[in-house]
Amino acid sequence: MKAFTALFTAIEQTTKTNAKIEALVQYFATAPAPDVLWCIAILTGKTPKRTVKTAELKAWAAEQAGLPFWLFEESYHIVGDLAETITLCLPEPLATSNYSLTDTIQFLHNLAALSEADKKQQVTGRWSELQATERFVFNKLITGNFRMGVSRQLVIKALARFYDREENEIAHRLMGQWQPQETTLPALLSGAGTTDRSYQPYPFFLAYQLDMEPEMLGNIADWQVEDKFDGIRGQIIVRDGQLFVWSRGEELLTDKFPEFAPLAGLLPDGTVLDGEIIPWRDGQPLPFALMQTRISRKAITRKALQDAPLVMVCYDLLEEHGTDIRNKPLRERRHALAALLQQLPEPVPLILSPELFCTGWEEVRQARLGSRSRNCEGLMLKRKDSVYETGRRRGNWWKWKVDPFTIDGVLIYAQQGHGRRANLLTDYTFAVWDGDVLVPFTKAYSGLTDKELLEVDNWIKRHTLEKFGPVRSVQPVLVFELAFEGINLSSRHKSGVALRFPRITRWRRDKPASEANTKQDLLDLIAMGNL
Repeated sequence: MKAFTALFTAIEQTTKTNAKIEALVQYFATAPAPDVLWCIAILTGKTPKRTVKTAELKAWAAEQAGLPFWLFEESYHIVGDLAETITLCLPEPLATSNYSLTDTIQFLHNLAALSEADKKQQVTGRWSELQATERFVFNKLITGNFRMGVSRQLVIKALARFYDREENEIAHRLMGQWQPQETTLPALLSGAGTTDRSYQPYPFFLAYQLDMEPEMLGNIADWQVEDKFDGIRGQIIVRDGQLFVWSRGEELLTDKFPEFAPLAGLLPDGTVLDGEIIPWRDGQPLPFALMQTRISRKAITRKALQDAPLVMVCYDLLEEHGTDIRNKPLRERRHALAALLQQLPEPVPLILSPELFCTGWEEVRQARLGSRSRNCEGLMLKRKDSVYETGRRRGNWWKWKVDPFTIDGVLIYAQQGHGRRANLLTDYTFAVWDGDVLVPFTKAYSGLTDKELLEVDNWIKRHTLEKFGPVRSVQPVLVFELAFEGINLSSRHKSGVALRFPRITRWRRDKPASEANTKQDLLDLIAMGNL
């Protein structure tokens, strides 16, 4: 754990990309191969499953620290992070240890089979053997909240540099349903000795939001214009007679989408489609909220299939008859995709993404303005000669989303944030008027500057009405403009509505609370069909 903790410290102490990559390269060069494998897994989202409950960790830590439980809880509310709170409260270690990262992961795994008493003995014993920073990293792993300040792309860059390989190749190897306890480092990165990996998707090519006038992109004839559908980005894979459906977040969702099952016998072997999985009926996309009713279910009923029928709107072909064609120009991949879909018997849950044929950028602007009427988020602009790249890249693919909805809400509750915001009240609950009563309708955490966060935090502390554990109710005075991408009715929320991707856009210092929006304003947005 000492080497992994040193890596964690090095990365947390710098904001420079090259320094982080260098720290990773040094770790790959010096750590044992099993530790490197687990490091890669953890940094790419394959964290160990939790085997200890939060309540147990709190109770054991309070007891070992010799603190009343209420005082530990109050400390936790102030610190805002359980792993850090435990680290700060525990006494100095009685001994020092030299466990490897792999040893630690195995230790956490073994806890699952133990009784609560034995878990307590094991965990508190390990706390007594770890220095402060190692203990903090251990606590992060055991609580399931481990985060390190590196992106997946930085890990890929570091591995590519260390092993002198192409980034795209490394990115491909890290995709899919691999588990560190079931493979080795050479097998993962080279494929040598691996079992069948026909399930493996390709890394997704992601677009940047357009941040310039579209005319700067050049001749409209060089660009393919499509609607940006609101769904789940995914890949449908058919290899060796098997079907796999992957989300961009690397979730295997095959069982969630049974309507795609027949494609295993319809698509040619060695086919990989890229597209958006969305609810669709009568030739039109349906609101994303309908898909959410499907995603949240453990078992998909016949009624759910009827109420929210899904299709993939296909906009790229990545593999054809087992050949990776990502390096072909988009126009060629699009032609092959259209030919493939055309030869399939109807009906199939696959639709070719419609291309919007515009003669000039002003037509593109008008098409974008009408996106919501088509239940779309905006437009996609793709250079026709572009290859299919890896990750988020500038230049060849752009998304041009419509402006978000906005609403003015009143701040009524606040609690402390997490990480570097743990000592500030930065998690806010907002309300709108329902008659003369303020009804909470959403939470938001982002959008204010650091200076504004400090100012609001200071204001909250001076205008707190009541405390409910970590939550404070405040005088309903401050008004903030909130932006969001969608809105729908929801029986789970007191206001009866739920927002999609809410965030703060500005502090409305010019507006009194009495002029904030109303619940009826939100319902009107839904009634207008603006989802």
